[in-house]
Amino acid sequence: MDDWREREALFRYGLIREASDPALSPGERGALVRALAARLHEQPSGGLRAVGRSTADRWVRCYRAGGFEALKPRRREVGPRTDAALLAQAAALKREAPQRTGAQIATILARLHGEPTPSARTVQRHLARLGLTRARLEGSRARFGRFEAERPNELWSADFLHGPVVAGRKAILLAIIDDHSRLVVGARFAQAETTLRLEVVLRGALERRGVPDRCYVDNGAPFSSGQLERICACLGIRLSHSTPRRPQGRGKIERFFRTLREQFLVEVEARPSPLADLDELNRLLEAWLERVYHRQAHRETGQTPLERFAAGGPPRYPTPAELREAFLWCERRAVTKTATVSLHGNRYEVDAALVGRTVELLFDPYDLAMIEVRYGGRSFGAAVPHQLGRHVHPRAEPELPTPTARSGIDYLALLAQEHEQELRRQIVYRELPTDKEETG
Repeated sequence: MDDWREREALFRYGLIREASDPALSPGERGALVRALAARLHEQPSGGLRAVGRSTADRWVRCYRAGGFEALKPRRREVGPRTDAALLAQAAALKREAPQRTGAQIATILARLHGEPTPSARTVQRHLARLGLTRARLEGSRARFGRFEAERPNELWSADFLHGPVVAGRKAILLAIIDDHSRLVVGARFAQAETTLRLEVVLRGALERRGVPDRCYVDNGAPFSSGQLERICACLGIRLSHSTPRRPQGRGKIERFFRTLREQFLVEVEARPSPLADLDELNRLLEAWLERVYHRQAHRETGQTPLERFAAGGPPRYPTPAELREAFLWCERRAVTKTATVSLHGNRYEVDAALVGRTVELLFDPYDLAMIEVRYGGRSFGAAVPHQLGRHVHPRAEPELPTPTARSGIDYLALLAQEHEQELRRQIVYRELPTDKEETG
């Protein structure tokens, strides 16, 4: 039986079945009803129950008038005791801003109308009764179908994932995934979410997998930096940021992170010996990606990421000159009366024609001895170092070295070994000399 009302109706029908026979005379029906009222009856829920004569007579009349349905107890409809206008206003406040809580709405109503106003719990119950939950309201505003890029390198997505603790510090993974093929074009653990770590991974991805049309990221500090905008502008990549608190379109990289946790990080935690440092963790990650993840058929595409990426044909690779230009850092400085500029404690001499002007200084963050000066889109050559106390940009410090320690069966180490053996057997065709180079 689907609910207690059904069971109760069956109980009532069982008692009055004989007394409700239309062929009985009033005297015969009265005798049956008196007999029912004189004894106890076993309830469906257990225990004994007395039924009065008037109650039995009423059940007989109900059954004869409306059949079995009329024997079911009425549903109790409890109407709201709070002013309907206040509850309507509470619903309007929730629809207007789904992130408002019941407590916040109760506070607003109290400030508007004074006491008495509905309590936070009353407001919450009313909103729940109307189905005005934040998830439902925000979901009803915009429904997003499943999106997939039509070809490899049409769209890359990037994000950070907090990973295991390595030598006392949490390792943070930056991964970049190709939307069409699900190939992880770049991934690396570091100890911080910085623009520099992003550049390291992105540069490697561009060198190995080519240039994407678009890159989709969130609004974190590394993804909102001027350096990333410059890289994308130089290489013709359209940079897109997700709307805050509405990360639609990021499902594929989130799904990859789930696979990473279930297949890679679980093995990292189960290793018999702890990781020595980030280099070891990244070596194991690369081996797992190339030996396992990229060679498993994806459940949605039916192809391995490598097969699906290769099916798109050769990608557009950046030239070495394009890469160098894109990854130069740029800072603006005013040229003093003595035709010098300063950069992070270093002082450089520039062309005297630039005195009093604000110039662009372009440099590799790992080599502050070599600075190119530009003004108005023109290059004014290299700045001459006068005072060079710092050779590396303050934000370009290398990862801190991390210690070692434990040992047994190490699945990830086996993958890394297989991967390294395969790399030794591979021929890098792009590095082979061309016919002109051989003859020239």
